[in-house]
Amino acid sequence: MTDARDTDLKKDLDAILHTRRDLGPEYESELADSFLEKIDQRIDGAVERRLRRVLAEQQMQQARGARSGRASDSWGERFGFGIVSLVLAVPLSAIGGGVAHLPGLVAAWAGIVGINVAQAVRLNPGMFGRRDRDDRDTL
Repeated sequence: MTDARDTDLKKDLDAILHTRRDLGPEYESELADSFLEKIDQRIDGAVERRLRRVLAEQQMQQARGARSGRASDSWGERFGFGIVSLVLAVPLSAIGGGVAHLPGLVAAWAGIVGINVAQAVRLNPGMFGRRDRDDRDTL
């Protein structure tokens, strides 16, 4: 599609140059202005298309962010994650304690706690950081 537009511009420029030869240099500024106006229209159209695309992408990201923020923060997901952590903690503790004794047990539980903290931060992004201005205004 860009090639067709470039071809059209080249044809327009050729036509303007031929017209200049026929009419003479006294019409040069009018011919140049008309060609520049066509280029301006093409640039405006391209900018408008890009702006619409960027705005649409931003709206899609906001819509996805709004949906995923609340939908993934369900009680069931938190409860299930906690149960799975506890179920996996038993064999991990046995393996870590059996192989490396106390340091292995500490490493296994540090991993379990780390995974749970990462999950909690994922579900509550402002948990350990500062809150946004909007959050402070509503409190």
